[in-house]
Amino acid sequence: MTEFIRKVVQNPKDDILAGITVSLAMIPEVVAFAFVAQIDPLVALSGAFIVGLITAIFGGRPGLISGAAGAVAVIFVSMIAEGHTKGMLFDAPVENMGYFYLLAAVVLMGLFQISAGLLKLGRFVRLIPHPVMMGFVNGLSIVIFMAQVKMFTHKEMNVSAEGVKQYLNIYMEGSELYLMIGLVSLTMAIIFFLPKITTKIPAALTAILVTTGVVVFLDLDVSTVGSYIREGGGTGLEGKFPTPNKELWANLPFNLDTLLFVAPFAFLAASVGLIESLMTLNLVDELTETRGNGNKECIAQGAGNIVSGLFGGTGGCGMIGQTVININAGGRGRLSGIITAVTLLIFILFADQYIEQVPIAALVGVMFMMVIETFAWSSFRILRKIPVADAVVLITVSLVTVFEDLAIAVFVGVIISALVFAWENATKIRARKRLKEDGTKTYEIWGPLFFGSVSGFNEKFDVKNDPDQVEIDFVESRVSDHSAIEAISNIVDKYQKAGKTIKLKHLSEECKVLLYKSDDSFHKVVIEDIDDPRYHLAADPESFTKGIYSK
Repeated sequence: MTEFIRKVVQNPKDDILAGITVSLAMIPEVVAFAFVAQIDPLVALSGAFIVGLITAIFGGRPGLISGAAGAVAVIFVSMIAEGHTKGMLFDAPVENMGYFYLLAAVVLMGLFQISAGLLKLGRFVRLIPHPVMMGFVNGLSIVIFMAQVKMFTHKEMNVSAEGVKQYLNIYMEGSELYLMIGLVSLTMAIIFFLPKITTKIPAALTAILVTTGVVVFLDLDVSTVGSYIREGGGTGLEGKFPTPNKELWANLPFNLDTLLFVAPFAFLAASVGLIESLMTLNLVDELTETRGNGNKECIAQGAGNIVSGLFGGTGGCGMIGQTVININAGGRGRLSGIITAVTLLIFILFADQYIEQVPIAALVGVMFMMVIETFAWSSFRILRKIPVADAVVLITVSLVTVFEDLAIAVFVGVIISALVFAWENATKIRARKRLKEDGTKTYEIWGPLFFGSVSGFNEKFDVKNDPDQVEIDFVESRVSDHSAIEAISNIVDKYQKAGKTIKLKHLSEECKVLLYKSDDSFHKVVIEDIDDPRYHLAADPESFTKGIYSK
């Protein structure tokens, strides 16, 4: 226990102040989550507290902030709406049935994530190429920026000719706009200049407090966190949220139909949540030059979502914007995430009237500075210097992140990168052909042999015109997959049907095992007891470079 406390409380002052700052910056996004998913904001805040606390304590990356994120909310929108409809078709109709389906989906989402951690799938985030990472960061920065621009609006009621009342979001004008810009600029200026004077106090928290003080002292009529929540976050959805039933699970039918309904949404949410969390983990690794544990983070995220769902909260995942704010504010330990969660709980229970006074302009200024610091500005400088394929991946991932979804963007980027890698390596297969004194023709294979290079590999051989004795030397080739094994088997079969003798040299042990399993007769084809000529390179380097290469 003492060791655990020592690990948690390493830099208490910075972690506590950073945690408070992050909690203030998290509230608008969590409330936005609620309005996107059409649930009560307190439900989203409760979920953010539970998920944030559990991942902060047990997660694989100190300093990573988790909560109710918009990327997950979007997935559940259609499920909640359809769930409401299904609930009204029951023999005993249930109002707000979509909310109860949401709880089941969040619990199942957590089970999927824990399974991913136990299967050690978290390590696959290390396979995400750097251009995908840069595109992800750039795209997400643009998304966050666009979300803040929407804060420069106010609601106006419009009455149609039929007498229907409708709230419209109208962009600010005149003094209202100038006041908003002034407060945002004040916040950004404090965040920018304060670290140049002193680093003993967190710039973001100081900026929020100063801007709030200005608004309260001068009694300025501006949008605040309280008005944002009461007015539906500018969406006009006030009063339309389902209220959680105290008997949370009493209305949910535990049957196959429920499972089949929520499982696809739960799986997609689990995938999106893990991708965003692990990408955020990867980003923090780079920012702090330390290394987190992806599999442990998967399990912690899953546990957080299960507990949140059981107690009536929403699902969540790692939040890159709030995590970057935390890191920039000096939050490096688990305590910063714990303080963030506890501050949210205090807001829910006791201090909502105080935090409601924080002007939205202050939080927008914090998020704008986070966007500036997060965006990979170096990508403009290196765009013409990196390979064209990498540049295409970087731009594509950025655009897909902005116009579609983070998870889709990452999948697209990884797929494009994998295809480019496969194509480039497929063209690297080479064969050096030479005749020995006894008339044996030797093919020395260079380059990786896998599904992409099999076609080029087959083109190297002239079965009809080759002499009766043929050797294929794999000393500079790596046999990578089943397609390569099958290609080797087909070549051997062709030479044997032509009545010629063929031998294989310098195959890896793994390749030999696979060949022997596929056909026991390969024991007669593979030469086992032979030295690797690469060991003699230092003694005779020129002998290795002689020969004629052909494509």
